[in-house]
Amino acid sequence: MIVSVIEDDAFLRDELLRTFIKAGYDARGFADAESALTALAVEPPALAVVDVGLPGRSGYSLISEIHGTKQFPVLVLTARDTLNDELTALGLGADDFLTKPCPAARLLARAKRLTELYSGMRNEIKLGKTRLDCDSFNLTSPSGSVVLPETEGRILSVLMKKYPFPASADEIFAEVWGTRDFVDENILRVNITRLRKNLAVIDTPVEIVNIRSEGYIAKPCTEQ
Repeated sequence: MIVSVIEDDAFLRDELLRTFIKAGYDARGFADAESALTALAVEPPALAVVDVGLPGRSGYSLISEIHGTKQFPVLVLTARDTLNDELTALGLGADDFLTKPCPAARLLARAKRLTELYSGMRNEIKLGKTRLDCDSFNLTSPSGSVVLPETEGRILSVLMKKYPFPASADEIFAEVWGTRDFVDENILRVNITRLRKNLAVIDTPVEIVNIRSEGYIAKPCTEQ
């Protein structure tokens, strides 16, 4: 079970990693929001532990972006201890809030609670105001819902999980068909076309864009 620790203090980050590894987690550390986002998009963890006082892009910004495609819980661990800090973090989508210094037992107990809670939730992906149930492929937006054919649903789930990064054709073939051997690339283009039509049926606020030499990206229509 992967736990991502986003903490710029190297000493504290290493201490947290040791705590989670000792408890049996596959703990991975990141010193800033940008490197964390890249890794989280490639392989979402079971839990992200985030410090809000990160260099460059703040932890608040990171929490907000994670919340846009919520697949895993976010536990804030910070030296900021005011009620306003807690309310801001929770309002942006954090699932729990702890202040430093925090006893290891308390941190692990909260981590266990959150991972167990999320493991029992529906297998659902969110992108903006659009949700996709990855078991039934029921797509829901503010204007309605539609059940996608399995292939289209699987393609959309790959794209939504990768957001805000594009998914290459090879990645989509691997996730949807298991291989690209003996699969004509025209099949992908045809299914993308059909998927776009189904998104339009309920005026879904998500668009699928073809990025030359990189693949496809699904993003909220309000983005420029």
